[in-house]
Amino acid sequence: MFFDFDRISADNRYKLLVSTVVPRPIAWVVSIDLAGRVNAAPFSFFNAVSQEPPIVVIGIGGREPGRSKDTAENIRHTPEFVVNLVNVACAEPMNVTAIEWGPEVRELEEAGLTPIPSEKVRPPRIAESPVSLECVKHATVELGADRSVVFGRVVAMHVADEAVLDAAKCYIDTPKLDLIGRMHGRGWYTRTRDRFEMPRIAVAEWKGRAKAAE
Repeated sequence: MFFDFDRISADNRYKLLVSTVVPRPIAWVVSIDLAGRVNAAPFSFFNAVSQEPPIVVIGIGGREPGRSKDTAENIRHTPEFVVNLVNVACAEPMNVTAIEWGPEVRELEEAGLTPIPSEKVRPPRIAESPVSLECVKHATVELGADRSVVFGRVVAMHVADEAVLDAAKCYIDTPKLDLIGRMHGRGWYTRTRDRFEMPRIAVAEWKGRAKAAE
């Protein structure tokens, strides 16, 4: 089936994208506004895109046509934020912070979460999260009146002690993080417990296989 994105609505383009580009990691972003109020919200248009400089990217949609979400507004004015990753244990609290609260509501308090000080940025991190990335805005690409893509430079990372195999070598026990990702629709998620290993193939190995098959 062919879908011409120039001929379908934005809502239908969204449905096609989120139903096929899966699973998507979740950026549970903590930011602060000019008044110092803390905001927390999850975003699944998210990934790591560079190691040098270390950059993560977050796509932030609008709350309504012409009106940016609080996270985007906060980062425009106070360009520091924390990306917390979401594990199975944090799934329900994360969903509470996804409610369309007003800017006066303390999402972390509503969800029963614990804010703790970050080391290098002003916004706090979420104690219950197994991984927190302290970030400084590197660049923002405005996609319209109410949508933007934020590139954040990671200046520090916190990883739960029990998931660190070797701190000196930066070896992490990724399965122990028990992270989740977003799937299709408005409420589907996936766990990361079902995995398989497939090492990359070297050129010499591939040529060797071809020669052996002759």
